[in-house]
Amino acid sequence: MTPPPKVSIRGLSMRFPTDGSVIEVLSSIDLEVKDGELVCILGPSGCGKSTLLNIVGGFLKATSGAVLIDEQEVAGPDPRRIFVFQERGVFPWLTVEGNVGFGLFRLGAAERAERIAYYVKLVGLSGFENAYPQELSGGMKQRLEVARALAVNPDVLFLDEPFGALDSITRLVMRSELLRIRRAEKKTILFVTHDIDESVQLADRVVVMSTRPATIRRIVEIDMSHPRDLSSPRYIALRDLLLGEIGLAHKI
Repeated sequence: MTPPPKVSIRGLSMRFPTDGSVIEVLSSIDLEVKDGELVCILGPSGCGKSTLLNIVGGFLKATSGAVLIDEQEVAGPDPRRIFVFQERGVFPWLTVEGNVGFGLFRLGAAERAERIAYYVKLVGLSGFENAYPQELSGGMKQRLEVARALAVNPDVLFLDEPFGALDSITRLVMRSELLRIRRAEKKTILFVTHDIDESVQLADRVVVMSTRPATIRRIVEIDMSHPRDLSSPRYIALRDLLLGEIGLAHKI
């Protein structure tokens, strides 16, 4: 038997009242995400990608439709599902260890220390346990944010353009790091981006959103194994396909 989807989005629409009128942001979104899958949600800025992610995460209530995770309807935020945002959310008054261990207050001291050490090492921050965020580079702060999210052992990660504020070289490094961590942790990941290369490098499938009111234009399977050769004909073909889907083919 085929296992049920980890995440199921059914007939989702979202409208916001504004100045006596209504803005329709999302329209009739249907999507299923398998357990352990990394799905990128790709679309132009302002099309409603982050709104969709916030609804799936339980932070917003849709105008109509439903979201189910593990066949249970999402009614609000859940500690089993963690967000990682572009605006780094680390606490500046806590050290690396303090940030990673922030959500582990229910654990005993020994188990908490063991889990902190494991995730600090997993994201490559060994040796910086006592450093404060202002002493870290942008990429290291983002690694810290990922470590803090993983430490509470979520079953779904929602990443909202987490590398958007980083320089291009650091973004490439962080994408590789995310894939390495994913192999180790086997989490289900929904990743919002407007970066086509990022989606082809990371995703099992790419969900291409239209302009607002956003619908799903197309779902593209990225049929390449990792690590992906960014100069291969298949990579270039998939990138060009996505460029065409969002209307940028032959324009850049």
